[in-house]
Amino acid sequence: MWVGGVRVAIFDEEKRVLMVRQYHEGRDIWMVPGGAIEEEETADVAAIREVKEETGLDIEINRMMWHIEEVSEKRGQRFVNYFEGNIIGGKVALGKDPEFDNEHQVLREVRFVSYTEMLELKEEVFPDLLKKELWELVDGNTEGYDAFKIRRNKNEKNHD
Repeated sequence: MWVGGVRVAIFDEEKRVLMVRQYHEGRDIWMVPGGAIEEEETADVAAIREVKEETGLDIEINRMMWHIEEVSEKRGQRFVNYFEGNIIGGKVALGKDPEFDNEHQVLREVRFVSYTEMLELKEEVFPDLLKKELWELVDGNTEGYDAFKIRRNKNEKNHD
């Protein structure tokens, strides 16, 4: 069974992207805000809710940037829709994940980062396409762009 998720790239007037640092799978990782699509929720509604929970911001969705699918023994069947969004209200503040109590929160930090700052982050940035392809899309460079991505385990054979 497929499990769905969402992530949202939100830029400020200085062309910096909003990132959250989360403790995930035993390490700190920088990602754009997002999370799981809940039952009876569309992806865009989930994206708006997740951004509010994690960052305190109210947003609107502009467009979908990527649909990434993954099938692996460890994580199962998953997909994540990446959107671009605009801020329409609220104030940036580190939120809380409602799935965890105060002692077990996974959110560590939220802030806007530039392209250069992203490349200099000590912790991992996930997924890697945020380091280059995100910035190319924002600059309007769509040569070779493909919104549909498939992630495969390195041990799995490609059956294309």
